[in-house]
Amino acid sequence: QDSGKLNSECSRCLHKVEELPQQGIGRPSVYHAVVVIFLEFFAWGLLTTPMLTVLHETFPQHTFLMNGLIQGVKGLLSFMSAPLIGALSDVWGRRSFLLITVFFTCAPIPLMRLSPWWYFAMISMSGAFSVTFSVIFAYVADVTDERERSTAYGLVSATFAASLVTSPAIGAYLSAWYGDNLVVLLATLIALADICFILLAVPESLPEKMRLNTWGTPISWEQADPFASLRKVGQDSTVLLICITVFLSYLPEAGQYSSFFLYLRQVVNFSSTTIAVFIGVVGILSIVAQTLFLTLLMRYLGNKNTVLLGLGFQILQLAWYGFGSEPWMMWAAGAVAAVSSITFPAVSALVSQSADPDKQGVVQGMITGIRGLCNGLGPALYGFIFFLFNVELNTMDPIQGEYNIDPLPLHSPTEQALIPGPPFLLGACTVVIAFLVALFIPEKTSCSSSSGTNCVSVWFKSGFSGCPNNESTLEVLRDTFRFL
Repeated sequence: QDSGKLNSECSRCLHKVEELPQQGIGRPSVYHAVVVIFLEFFAWGLLTTPMLTVLHETFPQHTFLMNGLIQGVKGLLSFMSAPLIGALSDVWGRRSFLLITVFFTCAPIPLMRLSPWWYFAMISMSGAFSVTFSVIFAYVADVTDERERSTAYGLVSATFAASLVTSPAIGAYLSAWYGDNLVVLLATLIALADICFILLAVPESLPEKMRLNTWGTPISWEQADPFASLRKVGQDSTVLLICITVFLSYLPEAGQYSSFFLYLRQVVNFSSTTIAVFIGVVGILSIVAQTLFLTLLMRYLGNKNTVLLGLGFQILQLAWYGFGSEPWMMWAAGAVAAVSSITFPAVSALVSQSADPDKQGVVQGMITGIRGLCNGLGPALYGFIFFLFNVELNTMDPIQGEYNIDPLPLHSPTEQALIPGPPFLLGACTVVIAFLVALFIPEKTSCSSSSGTNCVSVWFKSGFSGCPNNESTLEVLRDTFRFL
């Protein structure tokens, strides 16, 4: 009888909770997630030009080293906190953690002109909450079914690309005509608009009954441990080879994206306008490479050969950046770098083929963990190598009044260096080792039409990271602008 009364009381409570007015505007949808992503990364994209200036003014003697340490700390904190925030969002809902991640990610923006030291300190510490994409992906998964999820991730991917392809050019133009202060103010207002949008317009996507069932559920250490998936790397020889390939190829990639645009600005002396155009061109070429080009390669060459081809292009572009010092070389190597962005989607597909269907989540977690670890180690490694080889400039032309799209002449002593970019050359060597390791990866037969249902089920089970898809495109585009 007591049990019946308790069940009756619980039912009435659930009914009352369901009748409570829902926060936000309308029903939770993909469009809420799209707006959040666009505003956050558009705000940071505007700051490309002012950030390079402030970084050099704050650390004139060891610019590359400090940039590497700042981005390295941020990457390591993101790697450490991502599993915990993901687990907490499963218990307490997505909306509150969207608010937390966006707030702390954008918190450093107004400090850029107020206190550069506090700005860079906040950037480093914000890494503990810079996992907006993890929460966004969970939000999209909550509001879509399996048939709609591919299209939904495609929409998020396109929005993300559009925000970071257009905003650096807009920021460079405004900085040239109106000064950096206006750009920082505009970025701050956009970040505030994003926070207000989450507070007022974004509804909770996690069903109320699910939150009530999990509310107060203790989070296990295994759920929050970022190294949990990495401990299982050596259990399968094929997965071990793939993980080694990912580590050796993504380590220089993470370092490159953290310092590359600073390198173009300081060493090659690209103007701010040229850097903005460079970002847009390489971003567009990357999208084309990962859609049209990747589809053809996967169809005619297969997963493993596509991975090897992508690694080959990565070796070429890193070596070109290592030895090249002329502006045209940077543009040509940028085109090659865009083509090399096919590597990660192809690796994801290879992982999906190599792992058993019931181990897809575990293996994809290993790959994600390795990439997260590289996001911390790569920038620090590049910064240290730049410092070791004394690749620095003590002068930097001011941004204001810069209207010419052509790069400025090279300054000494960098122009006479035998190897202008030592970290890129070292990165090329590590990718060569990754290429040799990848040669030994056995390639299984790809999914045929007869087994298409199984392939799709594996794809969905792995969170859309097992086949070349829009989320893989989004991953690489996000890494392209990791320097932010």
